[in-house]
Amino acid sequence: MIAIDTNVLLRYLLWDDEEQAKKADALIKGTSAVLVTDIVLVEMVWILRGKRYELNKTEIIKTINSLFEEINIYFENPQIIWQALSDYQKAPIIKLASKNKTADFSDSLILNKAKNFAQMRFGKFGGFYTFDVAV
Repeated sequence: MIAIDTNVLLRYLLWDDEEQAKKADALIKGTSAVLVTDIVLVEMVWILRGKRYELNKTEIIKTINSLFEEINIYFENPQIIWQALSDYQKAPIIKLASKNKTADFSDSLILNKAKNFAQMRFGKFGGFYTFDVAV
């Protein structure tokens, strides 16, 4: 198994640098299993949602789903990623004074990782606290 950084994953998905994209493609479609850590996944979402690429929520969900279809890609805990993706997809839009806001994928992932850890370690989960009103 190998692990890849966010920039390798982005080159593979975007093909915006042909030389690096070919290397990323060879790694991901090679003979080794490829680990995409939770941090890499969250960084990928932040970058794709940002000013340079401006992917919307639907496109982010589609992108993460496409990673599950890759035979060589593995996640730290795919069930938690699936649940976080489901929660992210269902998150309602909250109208704030100047704009609409919704929970981020990272918020959904934090919540689901915390629930899983708490239930395994302590048997129950006491809640998720944040100052982010959309969560």
